[in-house]
Amino acid sequence: MTDTKPFSDILKEWTEVFMHRSFRDFKRFLDDEGLSPTQANTLMRLYHCGASGVSDIGDFTGVTNAAASQMIERLVQMELIKRVESTSDRRFKQITLSNKGEQLVKRGIEARRRWLEDLTDTLEAEEQATIANGLMMLTSAAMKMDNTIPSSTKTNC
Repeated sequence: MTDTKPFSDILKEWTEVFMHRSFRDFKRFLDDEGLSPTQANTLMRLYHCGASGVSDIGDFTGVTNAAASQMIERLVQMELIKRVESTSDRRFKQITLSNKGEQLVKRGIEARRRWLEDLTDTLEAEEQATIANGLMMLTSAAMKMDNTIPSSTKTNC
């Protein structure tokens, strides 16, 4: 069991570096755009999962329906999302991303990923191939551990 400890330490170190860089760049983006993390999570959910109800957003973000409604109102005022009547029940409102909101989410995703391109440029082709092989094995192992992950590009909807 001690044989896996050095690998575990390396994996922890990489995870900390990755998370720090990814979140730092994303946090800077959110600050520049005037968004809270909860607002950003809401926009990301709508981007990945499509139209959602207020209670779905509240459940996803861990806030009450009243708090979700207030946040949604703010995002509507910012023209990042739209409220649309449900086709099956006019009393029920579906929350969707506006074009402006979709473009903002795409810029946010790019802000989190940009540093990976810079990191890639610092590695030789052989190093990239070695690391890619290892990352594919890690991804496969992680997905086997949690077979509920539908794909690397979707959040839980």
